Amino acid sequence: MYEQKTPFAKLAGAAALTAAIAMASSSAIAQDKTKLRIQTHFATETLSGELAAEFVEDVTTMSGGDIEIEMFYASSVVKSAETFDAAATGILDCDMTGGAYQVGKNPAFQFTGDLNGGYADPYTQYSWLLHGGGYEALNKLYNPQDMEFVGWWIPGPESLVSTKSFTGVADLKGWKFRAPPGVITNIFENLGASPIVMDFNEIFTALETGIIDGADASTIANNVGLGLYDIAKNTNYPGFHSMPADHLACRKDVWDAMPEAHQRIMTVAMQALGLKTTTKQGIEMQKAAAELRAAGVELNTWSDEDMAVYRKAVADTWEEYATTPEAKELLAAHLDFLKEIGAIE
Repeated sequence: MYEQKTPFAKLAGAAALTAAIAMASSSAIAQDKTKLRIQTHFATETLSGELAAEFVEDVTTMSGGDIEIEMFYASSVVKSAETFDAAATGILDCDMTGGAYQVGKNPAFQFTGDLNGGYADPYTQYSWLLHGGGYEALNKLYNPQDMEFVGWWIPGPESLVSTKSFTGVADLKGWKFRAPPGVITNIFENLGASPIVMDFNEIFTALETGIIDGADASTIANNVGLGLYDIAKNTNYPGFHSMPADHLACRKDVWDAMPEAHQRIMTVAMQALGLKTTTKQGIEMQKAAAELRAAGVELNTWSDEDMAVYRKAVADTWEEYATTPEAKELLAAHLDFLKEIGAIE
C-alpha cells in the first residue's frame, strides 16, 4: 500500500542524506590530510633553524592546514647521521639533514649534496638540480633506499674554524678537527690533517675540552650561532672546502600516499627555502665576517697556490669514492653538466 510521506518525514530523509554526504565529505577531507614528523640537525637559534621554521609555516599556510609538520630540531630524536634510517623505518617521516651522512650505505651518497669544490656557488648547483636532471638522478639512488628526495637548501660555502693558526695547507699538519662522514675526511687526511667524525651537536664541547683543534661545521654565520668563535679564534673566509646541500627526503610510501597537490606544495616550498637560505645566508655571512674581524677573530683567505693543492686532493678523492655503479653514475651526471656549461674541461 502506498504511504504518503509527511513534510516532516521528507525533512528527516533530507537531513539523513545531508548528514551522509557531510560524513563522506569529512572522510574524504581526512584522507587528504598529511602529517609529517621531520628532524633537522640545526638548532632553533641558528639561521638555518629559523629558516626551517619558516618552511613549516609556508607549507602549513599553502596547504590551508592540510599538511601538518612536527619539526624536531637539533637532532633531538636520533643522532644526525641516524635521521635517514629513522625516517625510512617509521620513527620519523622525513629527514632534513644531508645525504653525505649515508656514505656508509653507498659512496654515491657523497655526491648527493657536495662535490667539495666542484660547484663554484649554490646557484650553479641548483641549476643542475632544476635543469640538469638532478631530481631524477638523485632519486635513482634514494628510491631503492625507500626514500624520496624532495629538495635542497644550500647555505653556501662553509668556513672551517680552528683554535690554532689556519693560514694555509701547512697548518693542516696534525690538525685534529671534527669532520662529517664522507669524502671530506679523505681529502684532509691526504693533506696531513686528522679528521674525527662526530655528531654535529658535539662540536662545541669537543672544542671547549680540546678534543679537537677545529671543526668543519657550517657557514661562518651558522658557526656564530653555534658559539664556535667564542672558543676558536681562527677561520677561513670566504669558504672553499665544502658547500653542502642539506636535503629533505621523505619515506617513499609516505610520499606516494600524499595527494599530488601536497607533493607539489612540499617541492615548491623546498625550492623557496633554498632561495631564502642561499640569499639570507649570503647576507648574514658578510655581516658575521665584519663582526668577527672587529672582535679579533682571524679571517684568512688561502692563497692560489694552497687552493691548487686542495683542488688536486679533491679530484683525486672523487675517484676514490666512485667505486660503485651508482657512485660512478651520479658523479658523471654532475661532471657532464659542469662540462656542458663550461665550468670544467
